Amino acid sequence: MIEAIFKYQFLQNALLASILTSIVCGIIGVITVEKKLVMMSGGIAHTAYGGVGLGYLCGFEPILGAMAFAIIAALGVGYTKKKGGSKSDVVIALLWSFGMAMGIIFIGFMPGYPPDMTSYLFGDILSVTKMNLTIMVVLTVVILLFVAVFFNYWKAYLFDSEFSKIRGFWTDILEYILLMLIALTVVILIRTVGIILIIALLTAPAATAAFFTNSLKGRMLIATVLGTLFCISGLIISYYLNLSSGAAIIVVSVSCYIICFTIKKITSNIKNKA
Repeated sequence: MIEAIFKYQFLQNALLASILTSIVCGIIGVITVEKKLVMMSGGIAHTAYGGVGLGYLCGFEPILGAMAFAIIAALGVGYTKKKGGSKSDVVIALLWSFGMAMGIIFIGFMPGYPPDMTSYLFGDILSVTKMNLTIMVVLTVVILLFVAVFFNYWKAYLFDSEFSKIRGFWTDILEYILLMLIALTVVILIRTVGIILIIALLTAPAATAAFFTNSLKGRMLIATVLGTLFCISGLIISYYLNLSSGAAIIVVSVSCYIICFTIKKITSNIKNKA
């Protein structure tokens, strides 16, 4: 495998995509899990499928279409959450279905069926192109800058958003920024694990990291390392067994979480009995 990485460009692209994916999962995933926005992230991810279909229909890069749809969905969800209250779950569900339906309709207008369409649904890290990598690098840098610049605000926002609002922090703006960052993260993850499996990779490293530390910065770092291990392990498994790379990455990620959860439960029960 190591020799093949130096020999084949597609494996080099896949390795770099794994690292970029792990960085955004480690950072945005922790915030998403803490704020209980996992299902909202899923809604944004599935809405992006409409942009993928539009990209294929109109002849431009599908990832760019996915980004446009994801950002629009994020803004719509944020506005509904502010104004709609309990109806926000309904809107998320409708956007989820609407985006998938629009993608199917756009593709239906095409003569034939795009041969690599399934890679956007279930991921194929081995098919990541230089164009995809360029987009992923730019979006990763943007996400890192926003999180680094507003890091102290993020900590206050995650700890107690109401208290932060009273203190004069821009909690409303932070929520919109967070949703936009989730949308950009979705775009980065699409080529790695696909729209269908995004929720798992966004959640598993962050949730597993929570078993090791309560520090926000520590959890982001651990989640990034775990994400890298999950992605590379899944990549190796998919390469040798000729399996879907996205599915292999998710199986490794979720399995690791289950193992850590089980160990945590057993040790906790032993301590309680002692």
